[in-house]
Amino acid sequence: MFFKRRKNNPNYIPSREKSSPKSGLSKSSRTSDSASKPDRSILRIKAVVFIFCFIWVGLWGRAWYLQMIEGPRLAEKAKRQHMATELIAGKRGRICDRNGQVMARSVEVSSIYARPQEIVDIPQTVAILAPILGVEAQKLKEDLTHTKRRFVWLKRKVDDYAAEQIRKANLSGIGLSREYDRIYPFNHMSVQLLGFVGLDDKGLEGLERSLEGRLGCVPVRQIVQRDAMGRKFYLHDAGMGEPKGEDLTLTLDLQVQFIAEEACARVAREFDGRWSGALIVEIASGDILAWAQYPFFNPNSYKTSTPLIYRNRLASDALEPGSTFKPLVMAAALEEGKITPNTLINCEGGKWENRNITIRDTSIRGILPASKVLRYSSNIGMAKIGLGMGPRQFHKYLQSMGFGERTRLPVSESRGILRQPRDWSEADIMATSFGQSISVTALQMAQAYLALLNNGIYKPLRLIREEALVEEAPRRIFNEKTVHEVMDMMRDVVQAEDGTGKRARLEGIEVGGKTGTAQKVDHKSATYGSKRLASFVGFFPANEPKYLVLVMVDEPTRNQYGGIVAAPAFKEIAGRLLTYTGFLNESRVDVKSPEKNKKNTRSLKLASLESPWLVGNKASFENSENIKVKTPEMRLPGHLAKAASQVPDVTGKSLRNAVELFARAGIVPELKGSGARVIKQSPPPGSAWIKNGGKMDYILWLSEL
Repeated sequence: MFFKRRKNNPNYIPSREKSSPKSGLSKSSRTSDSASKPDRSILRIKAVVFIFCFIWVGLWGRAWYLQMIEGPRLAEKAKRQHMATELIAGKRGRICDRNGQVMARSVEVSSIYARPQEIVDIPQTVAILAPILGVEAQKLKEDLTHTKRRFVWLKRKVDDYAAEQIRKANLSGIGLSREYDRIYPFNHMSVQLLGFVGLDDKGLEGLERSLEGRLGCVPVRQIVQRDAMGRKFYLHDAGMGEPKGEDLTLTLDLQVQFIAEEACARVAREFDGRWSGALIVEIASGDILAWAQYPFFNPNSYKTSTPLIYRNRLASDALEPGSTFKPLVMAAALEEGKITPNTLINCEGGKWENRNITIRDTSIRGILPASKVLRYSSNIGMAKIGLGMGPRQFHKYLQSMGFGERTRLPVSESRGILRQPRDWSEADIMATSFGQSISVTALQMAQAYLALLNNGIYKPLRLIREEALVEEAPRRIFNEKTVHEVMDMMRDVVQAEDGTGKRARLEGIEVGGKTGTAQKVDHKSATYGSKRLASFVGFFPANEPKYLVLVMVDEPTRNQYGGIVAAPAFKEIAGRLLTYTGFLNESRVDVKSPEKNKKNTRSLKLASLESPWLVGNKASFENSENIKVKTPEMRLPGHLAKAASQVPDVTGKSLRNAVELFARAGIVPELKGSGARVIKQSPPPGSAWIKNGGKMDYILWLSEL
């Protein structure tokens, strides 16, 4: 209505239809101009839509590119940034003695490293680090500035104080890494056997090296995740575990080891030896109770030592054994029936020339029964026994006892030198019979004697208790009769008054053994020189051996004979071992008992002719110019003998025994030379005593053996 009234009103004029006085444009013209101009709002909307579509397509394209094209590379890069794969070496196994005493163990330590690219202020970092590390600041600065490496070790295996100082300093680019350090609580105890490990926890010498596969462990790679600070944490509980080496229990007894090492140190210092060593073996089990070698060194600081000191000479050095080899040769000859203990052997008065080969003894002996060849350590007698065997049989027995082969022990050892029998000359047979022309290790000697003392049955030595003795079938080398005959001979070496090993005697128990004084080759002249290897191999009790002890002293200078140098060291070891094991309390042997002495008395039975060098019967024995038949009182030791009616034969006897025999007749002899054994006398045996003012010079010439 309102609209209509306005439209019908003649005075109403719409505003749009009013013409401007200043404008001459009509309504139609204005309408056409507005239609020709574009709407700007629509354009703006289209532009925004286009931009959003472009960005959307670009994002999807970029996502496709990153996912499909760059995806594998970026994923690997992200994995390196946020995930870490570390090689875990783990903790080495412990080494313990038979009683559980820890001889080697690993402890956790820290090592300091640097990431040079992450260090913000190198001068300040160097100023803080240098005093802690104990290094020159300028050198440390140059190392950190000029290196192109992303990771640098600054100091490995530092102490706890230094690690704590680094931790408190909280320096950028400097960190601590966990490692393990090998510790030997008893320092030099059995050090040449145990060996040591290097900076990377790998065995470098001894058991640490040869048993690396058991003591060490196969490194394991573990994946860990890093946080924003670069610190690592494990993804799951299983990752927290780490590999660990196997623990080993040795057959050694630390107390016995201590006893052996003290004796080795004392004898080497006393006689100024180059080195000394000792092996102690429990015969029933074959267990090695002690493996001692002097000079010592500290494996906790092995870099201050030299290879000559930490070399395991008892297993690695092959030397000519000398006279300690003779009982083994004697056993082989007895086993083959070439001789008997009563077979007479002409020792040629101490010098024998055979086919331009001259062999000498240290004492002047004539015809001796085979049982006394060992007592007086006659090279000539042993050479004749060896020639009677022949090279093939000789070689067979030596090989069966383990010579020329490595033992089963996990140590680095020499095979020694045992040539094939086809290469043996007659001189080689004779020389080998008394311990020359063959090279053996102390370990091989212990193995051979173990076979002899184990009732002639071969038994391998044992060093690791976890390993049972593996022997498919008992291998007999010598019969029991042969074993007991050789043991009796070795007992006489020690227990007899004129034996070369009497300095090894023990109170309350009988001992068997053999001395050795081996010549050493001078490599410059390729001949035997003046240097010697003094040794002693002994066992006790003599009737039922329980322990075997081998002592060696290389190149002693103050005295060179095994009976003087090595035998007392054996006595010291054996005496303390008896006290430690309580053996004397369990079964005390009274050697002074008349009944037991009666049982041990053996009569001398003369053998028939068995070889070109052996004297045949009792008549020839009694009529021989080289042998004087002794009266009963002259065969007794000096402290039991009565005054003889004639001058006694004291050649070969000890100085004390000889003087006592003369003193009982009221004569004090004149002594010439130095030593403890009589090698010559004047007047000759059998002469009448001249007393009561009669003029007669009684002279005894002495030697060391």
